[in-house]
Amino acid sequence: MALVERDEGADVPLRTLAHVLSLSRASRFYRPRRSSAEEVALKPRIDALYTTFPSYGSRRSTAQLRREGRAVKRTAAQPHRREMGIAGICPGPNPSRRVRREHVYPYLLRGLTCRYPNYVWGIAVTSIPQRSWMYLVAVLDWRSQYVVSWERDGTLQPPFVLRAAQRALAQATPVIWNSDYGSRFTSSHERDLVLGVGVQNSMDGTGRALDTVCVASGDQSIISHV
Repeated sequence: MALVERDEGADVPLRTLAHVLSLSRASRFYRPRRSSAEEVALKPRIDALYTTFPSYGSRRSTAQLRREGRAVKRTAAQPHRREMGIAGICPGPNPSRRVRREHVYPYLLRGLTCRYPNYVWGIAVTSIPQRSWMYLVAVLDWRSQYVVSWERDGTLQPPFVLRAAQRALAQATPVIWNSDYGSRFTSSHERDLVLGVGVQNSMDGTGRALDTVCVASGDQSIISHV
């Protein structure tokens, strides 16, 4: 605000100065409120809890503070977390949103029997229950229930899915590659990788929400080793 302080009789009006500096003229007279001693003591502890338990939201964070003997309400802790830019790490909305319509492929497994290994492979992503959210992608052979490859990561970004797919396809080539409509599987990188080795791409159609259950059950066999 020192930039808009001026002597009496200045040539440049206050309105012009505020406009050039993108400031509100009313903010010239604002005096920031001093933080209370309670707030100064509480914020470092909230930050430390978030570092230790990044999946905690305002409810669990407030419950932990109360167990430590701090008389704090959620309505008091929540604004502090918001001001500090703290939010619990958890799966976001619409994780299965399609990227582009042209990258969606028909469902090829309706009425099909997996006659031999490496005939149909399925790929899916599941979450691992840990202190913070971890995600596991696995490629499973539907006939033998063998986990061909897997990869874990702390985010749902496509690279860790591509790494698992590349390692799987380096071992063998299935006839059909099945996945859901998730954005990680409709990306151009995933499509080019699968189609580039001559594999038929299949995606779960209407009424096939349980297709990835067999992949998720296969994931459980490796979660204990992750």
